Amino acid sequence: MRDSTKNEKRARGRPRAYDADEALSNATDAFWLNGYSGTSLDALSEATGMNRPSLYGAFGDKHALYLSTLDRYVEAGVQAMESALSDDIPLARALQRVYDGALALYLPAGGTPRGCFLIGTAVVESKVDEEVRTRLTQGLKSFDRAFEKRIRRAQADGELSANADAVVLARVASAIMHSLALRSRAGDSRASLRATAAEGVALICGACNESTSKSSKGVSVTRPVGPARK
Repeated sequence: MRDSTKNEKRARGRPRAYDADEALSNATDAFWLNGYSGTSLDALSEATGMNRPSLYGAFGDKHALYLSTLDRYVEAGVQAMESALSDDIPLARALQRVYDGALALYLPAGGTPRGCFLIGTAVVESKVDEEVRTRLTQGLKSFDRAFEKRIRRAQADGELSANADAVVLARVASAIMHSLALRSRAGDSRASLRATAAEGVALICGACNESTSKSSKGVSVTRPVGPARK
């Protein structure tokens, strides 16, 4: 009988019917809209449909909940990038697909431009919160690694010169995505942002791809190779 009573009390304190992924998704939206500091516990309760005791029981305090939303966002972002980059298509098309996916997230149809959740919220908090700063750093590095892996594959396939610096090109690819995130939130149009992404793709796949040939005098020269065909 005692065990039964304890179980009943625990059930009342933390309902088992809640959907953790849906709750985290709704909490992410709340933080995304107002930032970490500007999002109250009442707002989180309303967004998730969970009262405070239930929120604490499921995720811990507000800070722990926010860290969970960052982890979830980065994990989902890396998975989406790897999926977009994994198919056997030219690098240029793969990169553009990543940027198109990012723009769909940053500029939701019929919604307010919101940019990147990680950059838009964690950059502000990272100055005073070491745990947030760690997640920001790890998240950005995860995006870099996803790009680097695909760029090295392009090198192995002969799409890019083996002499190109894959680490630097990956950071350039990430920088383009970060620019899209910031400018989308600032109000730039989807068309202008996609054009920016296309120019960035051309830079990575074209201007940064050089093949070495020998001149008639035996001097080594470099010749730019055009971007991979779409």
